[in-house]
Amino acid sequence: QVQLVESGGGLVQAGGSLRLSCAASGRTSSTYYMGWFRQAPGKEREFVATVAWRFLFTRYADSVKGRFTISRDSAKNTVFLQMNSLKPEDTAVYYCAADLSVPGSGTDISSYDYWGQGTQVTVSS
Repeated sequence: QVQLVESGGGLVQAGGSLRLSCAASGRTSSTYYMGWFRQAPGKEREFVATVAWRFLFTRYADSVKGRFTISRDSAKNTVFLQMNSLKPEDTAVYYCAADLSVPGSGTDISSYDYWGQGTQVTVSS
C-alpha cells in the first residue's frame, strides 16, 4: 500500500501562486507515476499533471501547460505542484495519486491505485 498526504492548498488571488506538496509513504518503490488531479464543484475529476517517478518525464493537461510545474524529491518521497498565474477556473480540490500498474500514459485517472485526501485550492477574481 501507499499512503499519500497533500498539503499547501489555500485561498489566493488570480495571478498568484501556490505550491502543493504530496508526501508518500509505504510501497513507494513500486510507484511508476505520481500525478495530480483536480475536481471542481459539479465536475468530474480531471488530470492535471504527472511525473514518472524513476525516469522524470512529465505530462500536463493543456489547461495548465506553461503555468504549473510538477516535480519530485525522491529522497523525501514527495511530489510537488508549483502553480503560477492562477485563474479562478483553477479552483478545485486537488488530489495526489500514485500509479503502480503497468505503465501507460500517466494521464488516465482509472490507472491510479492510491489517492490522497485532497487539498482545497480557491482562486478569487
